[in-house]
Amino acid sequence: MKQSEPAKFDTTQPLADAHRWKDLTHWHDDGFFVLKTEDTGDVPVRLFLTQSLLESAEDILYRQLVNATRFPGVKMVVITPDVHYGYGVPVGCVLITDYESGAVAMGPVGYDIGCGMMSAKSEVNVEAATPEKRLQFNTAVMERIAMGAGGKSHRLKNLSESEFNSLVRGGAEYYVAKCGAAFDRSRAERHRIPVDDDWEVPVGGKGKPERGRQQLGSLGGGNHFIELQREVNSGELFVQVHTGSRGFGHGLATNYFELARAERDKIKDIDLGYFTPDSKHYRDYLNAVAAGGNYAILNRLIIFEQVAEAFRETFDADLELIYEISHNLVQKEWHPDFGDVWVHRKGATRAFPAGYPLLRGTIWEDTGHPVLIPGSNKDFSYILRPLPGAVKSGFSVNHGAGRRLSRSQAARTLSQRQVDDEYAEAGILVNTDGRVPIDESAECYKSAEEVVKAVLDAGLAEIQYQLWPVSSLKGTEEGPSWRKKKGRRSNRQSSEHF
Repeated sequence: MKQSEPAKFDTTQPLADAHRWKDLTHWHDDGFFVLKTEDTGDVPVRLFLTQSLLESAEDILYRQLVNATRFPGVKMVVITPDVHYGYGVPVGCVLITDYESGAVAMGPVGYDIGCGMMSAKSEVNVEAATPEKRLQFNTAVMERIAMGAGGKSHRLKNLSESEFNSLVRGGAEYYVAKCGAAFDRSRAERHRIPVDDDWEVPVGGKGKPERGRQQLGSLGGGNHFIELQREVNSGELFVQVHTGSRGFGHGLATNYFELARAERDKIKDIDLGYFTPDSKHYRDYLNAVAAGGNYAILNRLIIFEQVAEAFRETFDADLELIYEISHNLVQKEWHPDFGDVWVHRKGATRAFPAGYPLLRGTIWEDTGHPVLIPGSNKDFSYILRPLPGAVKSGFSVNHGAGRRLSRSQAARTLSQRQVDDEYAEAGILVNTDGRVPIDESAECYKSAEEVVKAVLDAGLAEIQYQLWPVSSLKGTEEGPSWRKKKGRRSNRQSSEHF
């Protein structure tokens, strides 16, 4: 097996072009900016941004852009228009590495392994969503689905260890065979990500992934949400869900980050951990990503079943699953310029157009699959359809609007009363009391229209549905989680998913 070169990370050393990196970008006629500096070397870096999004990008992103170019075997780095500061590399980053000898990097997957979206539609017109019905729907959902970081499953709360292991290995395939299901599995991005038979969940340790055993079918906190929406053109009611692998994925990531740090003692920043094929943990981490991905897929589908029950109870009508898709994974894919590669998407979404090899034999083979793009809960969300031009971005687009205010900035600068009044005036009911989580309010996010404009202008995808929020459900805690955290991560400029 080919030995990989170590990454050239030294985050204590100044970067040559940090003071002028935006000046060194140049526009490419194919709809993106190219960044080439002394620090990025020969690695292609493509930024799918509008001019104003580039100008408003945080200068501290440059260090993380450079980090992304320095993993072993990197072929290309893509930045999506919702980009913001993350762990090691930006959120809104696509990292493509060589399949045979390149790194499987951990920061470019993140802590919420398999985090993603689910979208469903109905034939019910928005006129049926009266204020009373919005409250009824939100109440019915909250009775079925626990929200907030500490939430436990209502439906699968007594899982045995062996049954849980079967679920995270077998994913939706096992769940449907065992329990039956009210959803069409062909409308999930995948039914199951294979896990090696000899891999075992690394229970205990710093991460304690076993805590996820009680959380399947719960939403979580942070920017995770359930949203009732109206389609702008038809007026029909839609539902979107954003959630991930809960404590299971976070615990897996935590334990493997620690193993990566121990293996490569020259890397001081834990967020820059990675494994190469010569590492004894390489295969194990890929299995952990697969198991975390299976958990996240299943979590969204179980939530869909419970939301569909609440919708039927409220509106006496059914929800039809449109699609389910992840945006925090590393996966083997094929690219015409690079052949077989590892594609890491950290806060970025797959965008396979019609004819892409992995769509053969699926219902999306001739059309491309849907791409689910949420905005804030007082802004547009979108369902896009990928176009052949998506090859330019590594078959990837943004995963949302992207933060522009950190949680701490939001708490310092926004008025709770004013935000609550604005949502009430817009007719958007948040939870059942109308109190908007201040660090998840619309002012914290970029304009979804401008972010999606960058995708459309580059010819990566087209709009299939445009959606506006009717009611929003979000987990709340006793104060934002950033207030409780001390030490290394307390000065972060942006939040992650978990």
